Amino acid sequence: MPMTALDIFKLLPKKNCGECGVPTCLAFAMMLANKQAELTKCPYVSPDVVEQLESSASPPMRTVKVGNIEIGGETELFRHEKKFFNQTAYALIIEDDVDDQRIVERAKKLDAMKYERIGIVSGVDLIGVKAKGDAQRFSDAVTLVNDNSGLPLVLMSEDPEVVESGLKVVSKSKPLIYAGSTNNCASMAKLAKEYACPLALYADDIDELVSLSEVAKSEGIEDIVLDLNLGAKPLRQTLEWLTILRRLSVKKLFRPLGFPVMINLDNGADVETQAIRAAIGTLKYTSLIIFKDLDPARLYPLTTLRTNIYTDPQALIQVNPGLYEIGKPNRNSPVIVTSNFSLTYFTVASDIEASKVPAHLLVVDTEGLSVMTAFAADKFTPEKIAETLTEYKVADKVDHRKLIIPGMIAMLKMKLEELTGWEVIVGVKDSSALPKYLKELSNG
Repeated sequence: MPMTALDIFKLLPKKNCGECGVPTCLAFAMMLANKQAELTKCPYVSPDVVEQLESSASPPMRTVKVGNIEIGGETELFRHEKKFFNQTAYALIIEDDVDDQRIVERAKKLDAMKYERIGIVSGVDLIGVKAKGDAQRFSDAVTLVNDNSGLPLVLMSEDPEVVESGLKVVSKSKPLIYAGSTNNCASMAKLAKEYACPLALYADDIDELVSLSEVAKSEGIEDIVLDLNLGAKPLRQTLEWLTILRRLSVKKLFRPLGFPVMINLDNGADVETQAIRAAIGTLKYTSLIIFKDLDPARLYPLTTLRTNIYTDPQALIQVNPGLYEIGKPNRNSPVIVTSNFSLTYFTVASDIEASKVPAHLLVVDTEGLSVMTAFAADKFTPEKIAETLTEYKVADKVDHRKLIIPGMIAMLKMKLEELTGWEVIVGVKDSSALPKYLKELSNG
């Protein structure tokens, strides 16, 4: 039976020092009971209490940090139950058996492989440096990649000596060591402990993976990533095992598997199914996916899928309300009104840019709702628009008194004119018509 927040509170030091990140021990106990915090955050809890509370208070899945990227730490099977916290990280490989120039070029290319959608920047998150030669060559390759990219690294070799040559170069940035297996787990775990880096464990079956996890933990390793060789298994089996692993950690609290799961698509995955496997992994519980290579045209839909999965379903994506300058507007440029739903804002802003007509874009706080949804919910009202017009001192920025509102809310025109004294112009119903509309407006 899991301990309640009150049960946990009774065992805490009750200092209310706030060093755990919350103001009181009771609040901390509530977070522990809900698996939202780790007991190690409290510097004053005794070893006996740690042992007593470990199974009840620890989150079901450990959060592992690779460089500045956090993976794992999930508490739910289904996104709608609360939300998913740390999105799937994507890594691409650079092998050390090519010349220095090609390594530098690829590192810079991967570092720059970024996309922006609705204000969220996505792309490649990590670079895996894979050993094909000796320790010295691996060390040189790691140095080149590290010097030419700001992305965290995955050091990939079965040879502990080779891995250590790379760790000596970049251990301060906490790369992921890949991987500990039946043949080398103890040695890799010692390296991970010495250099304070996370360790990936690789096995072909679940029993072997559990054994490796216990070996690593016995060596004092807490930051573990699990690889069940799902990149080489049939797609149906991959999906089944990803679900089983999440259930074992989140529902059964099976501690040896309470770690983020990864898929290495360089381990036997055929090229034709890589994108499908990556999509399945993103949808179903994979914290890290490593690609040997990935065309940017395939990366973009994957990052879009990832954004959709890892946004909070209970919190709409929105931009800050305010007066935005699109292009270089002057005092005679039009003022256009829209909502602060991110997709609406970026669509409207993009269409204004396409028109080549500079404009002021007045974004009203509709709590992240789109224009018609906000209107239906009584959150896009003449009063709200008038308040926003005054709050951001739009009258001080332009010489005219003309306001363009979306065509879908034409019914607000008379009331808004009465409240503001501005001439309200009913614009287009769909922002795709904005380029033509604004060109005609500027020419008229």
